[in-house]
Formats: sequence, C-alpha cells, structure tokens
Amino acid sequence: MCPVGGTMTADLRIPAIQYLRMSTEHQQYSLENQSAAIRMYAESHGFEIVQTYCDAAKSGIVLKHRYGLRQLLHDVVTQAAPYRAILVYDVSRWGRFQDTEGSAHYEFLCKAAGAPVHYCAETFANDGTLPSLIMKALKRTIAGEYSRELSVKVLEGQRRLARLGFKQGGRPGYGLKRLLISPNGLPKQTLESGERKSIATDRVNPHSW
Repeated sequence: MCPVGGTMTADLRIPAIQYLRMSTEHQQYSLENQSAAIRMYAESHGFEIVQTYCDAAKSGIVLKHRYGLRQLLHDVVTQAAPYRAILVYDVSRWGRFQDTEGSAHYEFLCKAAGAPVHYCAETFANDGTLPSLIMKALKRTIAGEYSRELSVKVLEGQRRLARLGFKQGGRPGYGLKRLLISPNGLPKQTLESGERKSIATDRVNPHSW
C-alpha cells in the first residue's frame, strides 16, 4: 500500500506532491523508505507534502502501465491542484526509460506547469546548472542501461533453466502439478494453486500426480 501524504499547515510551506515507485512486490520496504527520505527532504527545504502518487510493483521502463505517474502528469499539467513541486527519491524512481529523452520530456512537462521535480536523495540539486544537467543526464543513462543489462541476464537465465527442464512460470499442464526442487536437485514439496517458492535458489518442475 502506498504511504499517505500529509496535509497543508498554516506555516506557508510550499505545497508539494511525492511520487513513489518500486519495481517488484518483493521490495517490501521500498515505498516506506522512499517516503521517509522524501519527508526529511521536505522538512529541511520548506515543502509540505499534500498528496502522494505511487506505482507499486511497476517497471520504470515505460509509462503505459504506471498509472500513478500518468495521473500525476495529468493533474500537474491540467493544474487540477495547486502543486508547486514534485518530490522523488532519485532519478531511477522517476523512471528507467530506455530513451532518456522520455524521462526528460515528462520532467519538462511538470516544470512548464510550475511544478519542478526535486530528486531528494541525489547528490546534486536539480537547479538547471551545467554540473546538475550533466549529472542528471548521466544518471538517466545509467538507470536505463541497468534495465537493459538486467533484461539480458534474466532472459539468459530463464533460457538456461528451461533447457534444464524447469518450468518458467504459468500454470502446469493438464494432469501435472508443480514440484519444488532444492538447489541440490532433491524434491521438497508440491506447490498448490497460489503457492510460490520462498527461496530464490529453489526451482519448480512439473510432475504427474
């Protein structure tokens, strides 16, 4: 569940929204950690978090399935609420777009609407100076390259396991069940519908009843 932002107070702080994203549902504390760091940044820089948008278990490669970011962009561009800043943990949480111009484009839309993006955990200020522009471009490239390299490694790993006879997701065929196999190749237990392995090094193999 996405953490809930605060409400406006009477101390005339700048109204801001926070955007949170984690890539998989296994990153149990990612959203809370991001939100905690953003709150500290907001308190020290005069912002008041009035709204939270988040994408839980969503890849940062494309915008299509990131409903939180899509809603954020819509609200900011149409000025549906008086947000003056967008607080994000770091460049990679904004997105791991394969085309770095996509990341820059969405950020520019927010800036043009009067709500610039602040990367709270980065070592540079997103202030438009030459050093910050260079660092941001580098971080965007690194974020995209990380996803490309990870995709290649995951695909090759899946191919290798498939060649060894291990199932790579999906329902077992008719008359088969999923058998959990230890790293030593020993059967451990049969997985029922909805059950999943809890140890990454275990493997799943279809077997007859």
